[in-house]
Amino acid sequence: MIDLHSHVLPGLDDGAVDLDEAVEMCRAAAEDGTRVLAATPHVRDDYPTTPLQMEQALAALRAAVGDSIRLVGGGEIDLAQLERPRDELARFALAGNPKYLLVETPYGGWPLDLPEKLFLLLAQGITPVLAHPERNTEVQERPDLLEPIVAGGTLVQLTAASIDGRMGRRARACAATLLDRNLAHLLASDAHAPTVRAIGMSAAVEALGDEALARWLTVSVPSAIVENEPLPPRPRAPRPRRRFFRR
Repeated sequence: MIDLHSHVLPGLDDGAVDLDEAVEMCRAAAEDGTRVLAATPHVRDDYPTTPLQMEQALAALRAAVGDSIRLVGGGEIDLAQLERPRDELARFALAGNPKYLLVETPYGGWPLDLPEKLFLLLAQGITPVLAHPERNTEVQERPDLLEPIVAGGTLVQLTAASIDGRMGRRARACAATLLDRNLAHLLASDAHAPTVRAIGMSAAVEALGDEALARWLTVSVPSAIVENEPLPPRPRAPRPRRRFFRR
């Protein structure tokens, strides 16, 4: 599996508190079956991570974990931070691929300028990857908010804990709806803690109950981003289409 959203870099945000915990998170991810892990610290007012801080922390963690897991860089960019200079945003590119940027969805409310900001990225040749919209209260009420955004070229990343139920029933139901409507493209841990349950994705893969779809979400699409290859088409859904995950 390839996990393109985690808060594993120590001391930069509300994720790993120190190098030891960061190494433990990487170990747990590898044991759960993750072979590539993106370290994507918050970039927002309360965690004003700079590209240099991210790059230095990433280098230190790579040295500490060796070849046990492949670490790639990035940042989880708040909407208000998208006005940063393009060369600065490029250093936060998801998995180091300047064609992609991980953008944080707010948990409450739906900013009226969100579609416009995503469009401006697309106009610059940058594909936004919208993180965890299924946890947003407005999207839970109106999943159709994502339809024009996805039609315009934005990718949607779901949180593994939403799929397997750890984020609650509303997030789980919304994730199921987005998958059912072809409005989701990747699955990631968004891990902030070192336990396998927190950082792993295998429980979510099992909960999906669809091997082909799980592989597309956790291997095929994220691998295309990491390796800068064309995005693969989504596999055909089984019939009848499933609306609920396996418990």
